[in-house]
Amino acid sequence: VQLQASGGGLVQAGGSLRLSCAASGRTFSSYRMGWFRQAPGKEREFVAGISRLGGSTYYSESVKGRFTISRDDGKNTVYLQMNSLKAEDTAVYYCAADTRLGSTSSLAEFYYWGPGTQVTVSS
Repeated sequence: VQLQASGGGLVQAGGSLRLSCAASGRTFSSYRMGWFRQAPGKEREFVAGISRLGGSTYYSESVKGRFTISRDDGKNTVYLQMNSLKAEDTAVYYCAADTRLGSTSSLAEFYYWGPGTQVTVSS
């Protein structure tokens, strides 16, 4: 599967952005999906994940209650709605996919990665 994230940009603190990740292929519903981010000088970290068919979602503590992950299998797309953005959310955001079952926040458990999209939150 090939992944392409979009929707990043510059936003003021307190604002919102919605990221999209479009996937190629006809079996999108069989992939668990995740969003990760990497800030300058820091390691890539888990943000949010959604299981195959969207049965469950899970978040890092730093974004819980502010971000929402969702998927539209008919459009082969996963979304990340980001509200109440903070300066510390500034990073390059990546979407990732994997065919294995279960929920995970581990980078190593996602096999497919797309190029990132920059999100910059000004304070």
